[in-house]
Amino acid sequence: MPVTFIGVRHHSPACARLVRDTIAALKPAYVLVEGPSDINRRIGELLLGHELPIAVFSSYRDDERRHVSWAPLCDYSPEWVALTAGRAVGAELRFIDLPAWHPAFGDVSNRYADAELRYADVIDRLCRAFAVDNVDALWDHLFEIAPSDGLFERLATYFDLVRGESAASGSDAAREAYMGRWVLAAAAAAGDRPVVVVTGGFHRPAMVAAYESGRTGRTTEWPEVPEMPKGALGGSFLVPYSFRRLDAFDGYQSGMPSPGYYQELWESGPDGAARHLVEAVAGRLRDRRQPVSTADLIAARATADGLAMVRGHHAPGRTDVLDGLASALVNEALEVPLPWSARGVLSTGSHPVVVEMVAALSGTRVGRLHAETPAPPLVRDLDTELARAGLDGAADLDLDLTSEKDRIRSRILHRVRVLRVPGFRRGAGPATGLEPKLSERWTLRPSAERLTATIEAGAYGATLADACTAVLAERVARAGRDVDALAEVLFDAALAGAAEVSDRTLSDIAGTVAAAPELGPLGRMLAVVLTMWRHGNLLGSTHDETLGIVIAAAVRRVLWLAEGVHGATAPADPARIAALAACRDALRHAGRALHLDAEAAVEVTGRIAADPQSPPDLRGAAYGFGWSMSVAGDPVRAVRGAFLPGMAGDWLAGLFALAREEVLQHDDVIGLLDDLVSALAGEDFLVALPALRQAFEYFPPRERETIAEKLLARRGFGGGGRSLLRGGADPAVVAAGMMLDDRVDAALRREALIGAPDR
Repeated sequence: MPVTFIGVRHHSPACARLVRDTIAALKPAYVLVEGPSDINRRIGELLLGHELPIAVFSSYRDDERRHVSWAPLCDYSPEWVALTAGRAVGAELRFIDLPAWHPAFGDVSNRYADAELRYADVIDRLCRAFAVDNVDALWDHLFEIAPSDGLFERLATYFDLVRGESAASGSDAAREAYMGRWVLAAAAAAGDRPVVVVTGGFHRPAMVAAYESGRTGRTTEWPEVPEMPKGALGGSFLVPYSFRRLDAFDGYQSGMPSPGYYQELWESGPDGAARHLVEAVAGRLRDRRQPVSTADLIAARATADGLAMVRGHHAPGRTDVLDGLASALVNEALEVPLPWSARGVLSTGSHPVVVEMVAALSGTRVGRLHAETPAPPLVRDLDTELARAGLDGAADLDLDLTSEKDRIRSRILHRVRVLRVPGFRRGAGPATGLEPKLSERWTLRPSAERLTATIEAGAYGATLADACTAVLAERVARAGRDVDALAEVLFDAALAGAAEVSDRTLSDIAGTVAAAPELGPLGRMLAVVLTMWRHGNLLGSTHDETLGIVIAAAVRRVLWLAEGVHGATAPADPARIAALAACRDALRHAGRALHLDAEAAVEVTGRIAADPQSPPDLRGAAYGFGWSMSVAGDPVRAVRGAFLPGMAGDWLAGLFALAREEVLQHDDVIGLLDDLVSALAGEDFLVALPALRQAFEYFPPRERETIAEKLLARRGFGGGGRSLLRGGADPAVVAAGMMLDDRVDAALRREALIGAPDR
């Protein structure tokens, strides 16, 4: 008996019916299905009696590559129907494709993506020929709502046309060659009994050609299933899936949108699916208090029937019903095209009624696995950890991070958060490592998606701690040169108590810091990490080795970047000033423990302070760096030399940020600043004022009062400085008045109306 090849579109009810009817009629010895051959020994697990949709989730991880993919199955998936119909007639069932971890799937996250969409020129010509908007409307027109007579031949013609003479890509060719060997082996083993092969339609022409050319030299040897490389980790497990994840409007690769609609099409046919669609849309809109009258629904159905007739459909199709509903329920001009007129996710700005229509077609069904379905070890470990800590039910928790018991619970919850398991939300708590928050608030709610997320997270490790550590390591590697992202990862690691990192992760961390291109982000990260290293008692990160490596690398990089910044007239940049401050703090508080070279750091900042090409704020910060480390020359001389109206405020901003306490305790420096500012002409004062204001913001209010008291004392006045700080006149107005006085005096002198000023 010849081999029967059925080319299908994944998740097509029409193809599923054809597969079911063909297998029932032929009663084949073998049913071969496009799917991962490494789970053939577990096909019985697939057929335990799950509630669909489900998916085969596969993962792979080695030192160079990590890959995950899904093979989703729902009631109307031709692959699923092939398995169930084949079992019903006693056929041997085999998956015949390469395993999901194989390099042929290196860039494929969904095994059942529509391969023919990669050859869009043919699809575009067919859409123009049949006057439809896109491939989904074309497919419905040709197959889903068309008469079933001659479906096998029409499908074969369609896929032959789509494939044409195009050469398959390297990955497609490898897969087709491998599947072809399974077909030849099954045909030989079946003898005179039929064999049915169900694959994506794009592969069918190549499979037929390979069979015809290879049948004369048939082999009885079944192909070997490729083994994972040594040292690689991975595997496949069943996971519950949902219609939302299946929907092309939500980003699913496989194409067939609106799974809720196609489920009804599978169960009830075109008329029943159209009726259900109208009822579902009306129900959703009424639940959201949107007015939908009976007259609106009658008008929508009449329009849909009319469109179906004009478009040559014997029953209203999906787009007929959607267009009818849109014409009856949407009365305003649309800002974006209707989503079913093109492929892709739902666009931002879609009309609210259109959004509800798309949601109604998507459906809300969520799959459920049979109780005896094997699961990765992480599922049991997570359940055990949550139960042991009393976190396995719905709860609103306030955790006291000074309590050992609550710190343990917090670490468990943060590990779950890092793995992105739904149902666990933190509403409040430490966010950066810099603020002294000692409590957290969590909301725990059971979620139907928790099992799916946990099984998928099981690709990272067998225990909650191992999986969390692996996710964090991956995020470190992905951070690249983004030190803000690295700081976030390190803080998450501290919150989750994930202190153990691999040598490779340490290398990635050091590489990210060493390649940081900007002072500002690097300084922010250094400040966070240093705080965690110094004060991490609550997080268990005090004097952590990994954080120490980050601190040492960041100090070196900050100094290297700072010396390379030039721009003699550049305005003050608080971020780069803060980077030097963080570097100084690291030397002060961690220098001895981490063997940081303070002498070399002072040499670098000394060169920066003396470099006229460096920005004024950086020169001031560099001088303050040395002063605060007790290695600096005469500060009075330094301040006098740097005090130029156009850059004085910027230089002082850097100085005050790094040596605020030293300035406050040095009366001669405060007196000099008083003299220099008082001596400014009105115009110079107006130029210098904004930067001076910014500079003095580095002193907190109480210290500004202290400076004001000293200024009053220099002039022989007593009392507190608060009254001076609360002076009624705006300094900018005073400066403008001074400048106006100077201009008036200059004009009077020019006209000899007053004498020259006293020298």
